[in-house]
Amino acid sequence: MLRIEHLTKKYDQYKAVDDLSLEIEDGHIYGFIGHNGAGKTTTLKSVVGILPFDEGEIFIDNQSMKTNAMACKKIMAYIPDNPDLYEYLTGIQYLNFIADVYQVSKTDREARTKKYADMLELTSDLAQPISAYSHGMKQKLAVISAFIHNPKLIIMDEPFVGLDPKASHLLKQLMREHCDQGGAIFFSTHVLEVAEKLCDRIAIIKQGKLVISGRTQDVIGNDSLEDVFLELENDNA
Repeated sequence: MLRIEHLTKKYDQYKAVDDLSLEIEDGHIYGFIGHNGAGKTTTLKSVVGILPFDEGEIFIDNQSMKTNAMACKKIMAYIPDNPDLYEYLTGIQYLNFIADVYQVSKTDREARTKKYADMLELTSDLAQPISAYSHGMKQKLAVISAFIHNPKLIIMDEPFVGLDPKASHLLKQLMREHCDQGGAIFFSTHVLEVAEKLCDRIAIIKQGKLVISGRTQDVIGNDSLEDVFLELENDNA
C-alpha cells in the first residue's frame, strides 16, 4: 500500500530524514516511533504531499507521489498532530465539504457521518461552528473526516492527543476495523503502550535514520516497547 524508498529531506544542510525506507502492507497498522525532532512528522508530511523531499521516492498503491500526487491523495486521508480545520464552518458543513472533495455519495456520507459521529458522541455538536469546539472535539471531527471517504491508506500524526480515554478506545477500534477490511494505517505516537498493543508492525527512527523495524513481537522480543525504545535512544546518545 505504502512504499517509502530512500527518502531524504533536508533543511539547509541538516537531514531531517536520512535515507529512510519502509513498506506498509494492506491490512497492517504500522506504528512510527521516535523522540521529538526525530523526523516522524517530516516523514508523514512528505508521504501525504505537504512537503517536497530531496531524494528517494514514495509510492502509494503503486502510484508515485512525485509524478502522480493527485492519484495518491485520492485514496488516502491525513490526520495531522494539530487539527487545523475551517473554523467558520459548522461540523456538518466541514464533513460535507470533505465528502464533496472526495465525491462521496449522499447515501454513503449520511450513513458514515451517523456511524462515526454517534460512535464518537459528536452528533449533537455537528450543527455548532468549529470555532466553538474544544481540542478534543476538533480531533474527533478530524477522525470522522478521515474515515468518511473510506480511504485505502490513513496517515495519522499523534492521533490520540486530546482524546479522552473512551474516544481513544473507540479510535483504536476504528483503526483495527479499517485494516481488517483491507486498508492500511501509518501513524506516529509517543504512547508506547498503545503502539505495542495495537500495531502489527513498528519502526523506530532516531535523528532521521531508521534504527529498527519489523513485526511488533520481533522488535520487542521478551521486553516491552518502552524498554526497547529507551535502550535504542541511549545507544550512541
